[in-house]
Amino acid sequence: MTTFKLSILLSLAAALNCLPIAQITLQDENFAEGYLKKFFNLTEETGPSIRRGISPITEKLTEMQQFFRLEVTGNLDADTLAMMKKPRCGVPDVSLGRFSTFPGFQWDKTSLTFRIENYTPDMSVAEVDDSMVKALEVWAKVTPLRFTRIYSGIADIMISFGRRNHGDFSPFDGPGGLLAHAYAPSAGIGGDAHFDEDEDFTFRSTRGYVLFIVAAHEFGHSLGLSHSQDPGALMYPTYVYRNPETFTLPQDDVNGIQSLYG
Repeated sequence: MTTFKLSILLSLAAALNCLPIAQITLQDENFAEGYLKKFFNLTEETGPSIRRGISPITEKLTEMQQFFRLEVTGNLDADTLAMMKKPRCGVPDVSLGRFSTFPGFQWDKTSLTFRIENYTPDMSVAEVDDSMVKALEVWAKVTPLRFTRIYSGIADIMISFGRRNHGDFSPFDGPGGLLAHAYAPSAGIGGDAHFDEDEDFTFRSTRGYVLFIVAAHEFGHSLGLSHSQDPGALMYPTYVYRNPETFTLPQDDVNGIQSLYG
């Protein structure tokens, strides 16, 4: 067993003191390790934290708790595990700049194209189309950005539904967990948005996940926004139901997108 793996197991085992043993399982520990690797860049690298006697798992648990504004314990406590298990976006929670933007990643134009490559059977074609168009309009309303749909060829924002390994080396995980992900503006896959076909997407129902809300969040990434620490923001990592009929883009998101495009 590597020193890194042993340190992870020991750190997670220490967290058992925070909860009744029955509440933390080996599956939870493995899940937490995977979560921190995916969203908070937990690696096997050594560095200053190792020299100070701080394990990588403790450091990353602390970072995650700070990001989500949880009580900072450095342990896998009940609130931290519960946050990890919420349905969410698959983009890492690394905010590198003001207003939660990806520094250096934005479109150098304001007229963008999008293409819907395929459809989920959860909804009608018209409902999917309406959801995607309205999700893009969320951002167009507060910026000079304009979106034009194309039906063939390569668009700036390619939209698709897929399961598990779906061709981009960032697999989905089945029902629950990861709902979708999108790529910051760049050449190639940049701007593209992928939705997990194993999820139950809906048009207006509180059952399942409202596609409009998920898509509006993902298109924020497609335009250059990273995740926000503001729980009220659209770009907060976890899914929160919002009524599409009354949705208004929160100010945190307005500030973010306008810092990129005016």
